[in-house]
Amino acid sequence: MKFKTSFSINKTEIDMYQTLSCGQIFSWRQTNDGFVVQTGNKIAVVREDQDAYTIFTDDKVFFTSFFDLKTDYHQIKSTLLTHEVMHKPILFGGGIRILRQDLLEVIVSFVISANNNIKRISATVEFLRQNFGEKIGDYYAFPTLAQLQKITESDFRKAGAGYRSPQLVKLVEQLSNLDFYAWANLETNQLKLRLVALSGVGPKVADCIMLFGYGKTDVFPVDTWIEKVYNNFFEPCHDRKEIRRILVDKFKNVAGYAQQYLFYYQRNFAK
Repeated sequence: MKFKTSFSINKTEIDMYQTLSCGQIFSWRQTNDGFVVQTGNKIAVVREDQDAYTIFTDDKVFFTSFFDLKTDYHQIKSTLLTHEVMHKPILFGGGIRILRQDLLEVIVSFVISANNNIKRISATVEFLRQNFGEKIGDYYAFPTLAQLQKITESDFRKAGAGYRSPQLVKLVEQLSNLDFYAWANLETNQLKLRLVALSGVGPKVADCIMLFGYGKTDVFPVDTWIEKVYNNFFEPCHDRKEIRRILVDKFKNVAGYAQQYLFYYQRNFAK
């Protein structure tokens, strides 16, 4: 597949593998010389060179935003490094950036992610792409809301969504009657109330949608890995709501970045 444009990102600004494999995105794969990344109906092929990544795409403006290249991660990490607990996670996974993904795909994908693993989530999302999305060159777009409305509970089960299948059918019906894109203007607490009212969206999934879909960085998704981090580095606690409250209070508007570094460290190294 040929693309209209390309641009480069220095490796001092991002580690592509860390960013794509840290659990925030499910539509990507590694190739012999880089990566293929998809979100919504957008596609980029990433070629990895010695000092930089070359991004081939038809939409340079979108992927400049997607890789969050205008955000000062040096300042974010400097702020986080005032907390001793962040030293090893940032040393280990400091190349992570929080991606600015297609909102609809994020919502559906993270409902699929509940009590699931990354391999199965990715397979389900890819099934939806290939069977219900528009073909774009050699790839398939994530289904639009209109295309998702045609997917039955049985179809979702064939995709591997399991018990989440009826939740997804109801979720799509709800989203079809809501201007959920406009929710980006809401304060974090108000946005969370809207999200947890959606089918299949609990507190942790809502936090993920806010962080990866709406770009709210004053949230801290808590799962098994973060619970382990908290119990290893702070004090014994198994109330995830309380862990979330304490960590958001501790890291404030950079909590989402702290979560990604801690999650990646615990899942790939400290375990």
